[in-house]
Amino acid sequence: MAEAHQAVAFQFTITPEGIDLQLSYQALNQIYLSGVRSWKKRVSRVRNSLIKGVYPASPSSWLFVAIGILATMYMQSDPSMGLITKIQQHLPLRYTTGQTMVSALVFSTLLWLSLILALRFCLKLLLSYHQWMFEKHGRMSNTTKVWVPLVRLLSSRKPLLYSYQSSLPHLPVPAIQDTVSRYLESVRPLLTDPEFKRMSDLANEFESNLGNRLQRYLKLKALWATNYVSDWWEEYVYLRSRGPIMVNSNYYGMDFLYVTPTSVQAARAGNTITALLLYRRKVNREELKPSRVPGTVIPLCAAQCERMFNTTRTPGVETGNKHTHTQSRFCSSVPQGALFRLWVYRAGRLLSPREIEDQIQRILDDASPPLPGEEKLGALTAGDRIPWAQMRKQYFSSGVNKRSLDIIERAAFFVTLDDEEQGMRGDDPEGNLDRYAKSLLHGKCYDRWFDKSFSVVIYKNGKSGLNAEHSWADAPTVAHLWEYTLATDAFQLGYTEDGHCKGDVEPSLPQPQRLVWNIPAEVQAQVSSSLAVAQALADDVDCHVFPFREFGKGRIKKCRVSPDAFIQISLQLAYYRDRGGFCLTYEASMTRLFREGRTETVRSCSNESCAFITALESGETEEECRRLFQLASERHQNLYRMAMTGAGIDRHLFCLYVVSKYLGVESPFLKEVLSEPWRLSTSQTPVQQMNLFDLKNHPDFISLGGGFGPVADDGYGVSYIIVGEDMVNFHVSSKYSCSQTVSNNKCQKQPFEIQIFFKFKFLFVTYTVIHSTICSEMLGQLLVT
Repeated sequence: MAEAHQAVAFQFTITPEGIDLQLSYQALNQIYLSGVRSWKKRVSRVRNSLIKGVYPASPSSWLFVAIGILATMYMQSDPSMGLITKIQQHLPLRYTTGQTMVSALVFSTLLWLSLILALRFCLKLLLSYHQWMFEKHGRMSNTTKVWVPLVRLLSSRKPLLYSYQSSLPHLPVPAIQDTVSRYLESVRPLLTDPEFKRMSDLANEFESNLGNRLQRYLKLKALWATNYVSDWWEEYVYLRSRGPIMVNSNYYGMDFLYVTPTSVQAARAGNTITALLLYRRKVNREELKPSRVPGTVIPLCAAQCERMFNTTRTPGVETGNKHTHTQSRFCSSVPQGALFRLWVYRAGRLLSPREIEDQIQRILDDASPPLPGEEKLGALTAGDRIPWAQMRKQYFSSGVNKRSLDIIERAAFFVTLDDEEQGMRGDDPEGNLDRYAKSLLHGKCYDRWFDKSFSVVIYKNGKSGLNAEHSWADAPTVAHLWEYTLATDAFQLGYTEDGHCKGDVEPSLPQPQRLVWNIPAEVQAQVSSSLAVAQALADDVDCHVFPFREFGKGRIKKCRVSPDAFIQISLQLAYYRDRGGFCLTYEASMTRLFREGRTETVRSCSNESCAFITALESGETEEECRRLFQLASERHQNLYRMAMTGAGIDRHLFCLYVVSKYLGVESPFLKEVLSEPWRLSTSQTPVQQMNLFDLKNHPDFISLGGGFGPVADDGYGVSYIIVGEDMVNFHVSSKYSCSQTVSNNKCQKQPFEIQIFFKFKFLFVTYTVIHSTICSEMLGQLLVT
């Protein structure tokens, strides 16, 4: 009760002489400061709303418009063409001078608002122009030459995080004829002639009959909704999924590859939590710069940032939900099976990293055993969704269980204080990296809260990472947060010589609050059942992580080839050598050029890439292979640009399928398209804030990126991050239960070709083919090998 007494601002006793009142001036001062901070936040929110509400103009521009109108009236001129006089007639003022002044100000305000709408409309039109993306380097059209300075002019003011939201264009609905023809082109290299003939007949029948009817409904939705894809994509792909989200949906991000800033677990947690909360402060104040297309001033949608913190995915019997709560002043943590509420603010002040470290150490030092059923309670979030929804409704909707669950779900994020050591270390660095990836992907299946927007994991040796839930945002948004966190932790907050956080500790800080549960036997039985499901899924995942250092984007760009196209074609070559054929290949592309945009699929296995691989494997001449590779890389870039600019295939077909289900009609074409497996699912983790990392003076502070589980049971999940000029980090996942796939080249289940795939030696083959002047003598040897 000591903490409760310290929180009381005054004490009084009744004596024969009267009431003896004792005020705690320190407590009253804290109350005063807390109120001041609260009012500052309110003023800041109003100010930000005004600034972004009038963007691309500024609030001060109203003054210039008003002065201009008053000056013209002073010169006996009426710029309003009689409107000021009409306004003056409806004003209930007696004095003519006052009426004239007020009516001029009203007209100025209306004119100012009209100019803002006109500027915003012009900016939206400019941002709807995407042809610049398809022009070759150094060959800019006259239209683009005029477009560039206009965009720069309207974007010259320093924007807030959400300033561009109302100016972003809406995602267009592609013509159904274009989508169907692009689909048929994408599957042509994967089908035999009879199979392609059958699919063409289904597609033509769909296009001429049911497709046009579905398209009309979809266009109607596009007119009404902000984005015709995002809400259905979120609901039907993520929230309506009834299987485990662990491995199948959630993804992970890793720490630095070579460096661990401190080996003190509590200290690493203190700095990491502080950095995350500083990022949240920037998001709330809209101080972050809007993300842009690299190398341009073109903004990207920032809507996903709104749900980054205080968000939890809750289960339902038919569909789940997401809840973003008001800004909380605590986060939840789990060490050794016990759940705590960790206070990170005191009287409106963010605790210092050293104070948070002290609080974390208190949690680590807590020796009290977990309550019955508490230790593995997180397994409910790792198993199937329907049992978790039933348990939540029946046993966590009232009493102490509801209060404790609310604390977890309202927390800013979840923190796991893991009792294991991870990272690239010891005598088996490659094997340890693989175990590190598996740990972040699923852990023990009960020591993460997989429903939270993200869970931060701090290991015993100071290594860190995170596990992110997928429904609220895509990887680039989380990667931006994690880049800031790592850089702030290492380069700004720092540590003392003995590895502890910097700063002082206030001795009167309240203790972390241990959550209280009353978990009946029925819930404990379901926890065991969910854990068994999750454990079977986790044990089946084969993860392999490795940095590729032999060359990177620097040497690739010298060949005048897109690094992403180079890697994508190389992945298809690897799959071909591994399985003896081609497969439907998924590459994630963002559509955040549009408001509330999420992702689109790049079907990177094209006719051109297949032609190059076939020629390379059949021993065609170097000149022919180089020509085909150039065509394949250009085709890939074009496919990527089309996906980014709203001309993709899969989201359009997905929405048509959803409309057909609402109408209760069946489409054999759509059913077959939506059931095709993605045996090679790939994604690039973008590096968005290289300015935060001084790789020249600190070359070891490079990120490993992150990864995800395989999409198909008999396929691969490949994530990669291009770091600097000379390095690419790869994350490969597959399932042990499939005898045809293996992620780690040390395994002997597969022939030597799989080692070529996962060591990426074929990159040298491809590289020498397209750039024979470098190491040309090795070409024949590599092809023979």
